Amino acid sequence: MGKNGNGNGRGLQEVEILARAVRGSPLAAAIEPASSEKRRHEAECSYDKELRHLQVELVKLQEWVRHKGMKVVVIFEGRDAAGKGGTIKRITASLNPRACRVVALAAPTEREKTQWYFQRYVVQLPAAGEMVLFDRSWYNRAGVERVMGFCGEAEYLEFLHSCPEFERMLVRSGITLIKYWFSVSDEEQERRFQERIQDPTKRWKLSPMDLESRRRWVEYSRAKDEMFAHTDIKQIPWYVVNADDKKCARLNVIRHLLSLIPYEDLTPEPIKLPTLDRRKYVRPPITEQNFVPELYQRRGGVLSLASGS
Repeated sequence: MGKNGNGNGRGLQEVEILARAVRGSPLAAAIEPASSEKRRHEAECSYDKELRHLQVELVKLQEWVRHKGMKVVVIFEGRDAAGKGGTIKRITASLNPRACRVVALAAPTEREKTQWYFQRYVVQLPAAGEMVLFDRSWYNRAGVERVMGFCGEAEYLEFLHSCPEFERMLVRSGITLIKYWFSVSDEEQERRFQERIQDPTKRWKLSPMDLESRRRWVEYSRAKDEMFAHTDIKQIPWYVVNADDKKCARLNVIRHLLSLIPYEDLTPEPIKLPTLDRRKYVRPPITEQNFVPELYQRRGGVLSLASGS
């Protein structure tokens, strides 16, 4: 037997010898791309399978939160193009939007600028049985507002002082507060920015502020480190996500989120559909209704667009 204990040791050696002989030959060009494509396809399949499994667990978690009347807040912060939005989409994809809300506030209005800083965020907090996901949050003050000069020094220092106590107050009120920071390398961020520039469907994601963040990379790093020094507290810690690989980051965050909130499976019993009401009823003429033109149709399993459209 070979050293792997199942009699395949010699076979593996022969494969390796063959691979070395082939490598660099014309045959390699025919073999390696196909092998690479196969591995990529297998990785994609395993990602989709694992994501599906985790999304089923998220549905169980949501039902548990509703059943127990829990109030859950999850904060997503991090570098621009780090994958926060994509992760939020995967979390909410299978959840009830009435019980799981995403909050992504625009810049404050002139009126909101005169309010207590946390006020416009407080009104977004969950009621019993709800989950709220903040796509950026009150931490704007310690990040973009600090770096871009949108707040004064006194306002910034007050935030660093009051934020930990504000969050402790939320926890004392019964809110489960979880904070994620998405970290991405400068090389990967540039690649994603370039991808957005080339893709018309993603170009809207690139704001002047995003472009300015590239120029102020070090300033943002310094602001993040100072923010962590004041707000990464034991009771409500920051969880840093290595987000250079988007798909791995999504799976890691979802699995971690599930691990932080103990829950039980409250999946209801299978539902039996009632018998369809088949009583006779004369409906209005179909010609009285307005229909969307069927320019796209499927014939023989093939989708086609009507000519002249």
